[in-house]
Amino acid sequence: MRGVSVVIPVYNEEENVAEGFREVSGILQSTGLDYEIIYVDDGSKDSTVATLLEHAGNDPHLRLVQLRRNFGQTAAMAAGFDHTQYDIVIALDGDLQNDPKEIPQMIAKLDEGYDLVCGWRKARRDKFVSRRLPSMIANRLISWATDVRLHDYGCTLKAMTGDIARGLRLYGEMHRFIPALANEMGARIVEVPVHHRERKFGKSKYGISRTVRVVLDLITVKFLLGYSKRPIHLFGLVGALSGILGVGLLGILTYQRFVDHQPMGNRPLLSLGVMMVIIGLQFLVFGLLAEVLARTYYESQSKKTYVVRRVFTGLDGEGSAPWKRKVAN
Repeated sequence: MRGVSVVIPVYNEEENVAEGFREVSGILQSTGLDYEIIYVDDGSKDSTVATLLEHAGNDPHLRLVQLRRNFGQTAAMAAGFDHTQYDIVIALDGDLQNDPKEIPQMIAKLDEGYDLVCGWRKARRDKFVSRRLPSMIANRLISWATDVRLHDYGCTLKAMTGDIARGLRLYGEMHRFIPALANEMGARIVEVPVHHRERKFGKSKYGISRTVRVVLDLITVKFLLGYSKRPIHLFGLVGALSGILGVGLLGILTYQRFVDHQPMGNRPLLSLGVMMVIIGLQFLVFGLLAEVLARTYYESQSKKTYVVRRVFTGLDGEGSAPWKRKVAN
């Protein structure tokens, strides 16, 4: 369905929600498209919900998803995506630092044939040590690990097609890895500079301690993207290397014992060789068990190992085969 769904997760943003709703509404009205604004309250302990309903409760474009407790930004975004109905989905922070005026240009980028448009806070208005420096390090690390080169993984402001948004499965702190997860789905991704504003009210919910969680989630994402469909390639490789080294050490010790007549019972290398063989066998077993789990995961849910971009059938309304006309790359 042609239209725009804006997803805004909020947590204790009572001073920002009224102004934020007015700004987003004004921009979306100017596009001439059908739209909905989905606020996801992530268990706020202040009057965020009451303030939002007081100022926008009568607006038919407002949808409020209220979570039972604070589940975190990733869960809030996942809940918002699941409740969207239109074929354009915009993710936006609720602290007024993302400028809604960027939404039209991002929609225009989607119309060029992209599936995901990521915002890049080129002139970011945050403290350097506690926010910008950790973000710079994280962006370099994530780009290297996922092979999706972006300047700003942490910018919430993104525009994506509805099928990408509703096809994402987000856990932990994985909202930061949306571009990498979308790339796995075959999405065409582009990054555009966006205006970033200083926070007017409230305080940031994130600090430098978040970097540790990002690194741990990056390990998870790297495994999911690279080996979730073929875990034996990871565990089997480690197991094979360990086993080969262990057998090699035992072979050398055996040669020394029977040819050079050197004692081997009290040598640390004997214990190391035996341990490496056992570890190798364990990793091979882990790989086989992971293969069984992977097949159970896909087959029990009838989940496909591929994602279809589009299907062409016969002639369209213009009387010609659609695949014969230019399709955006």
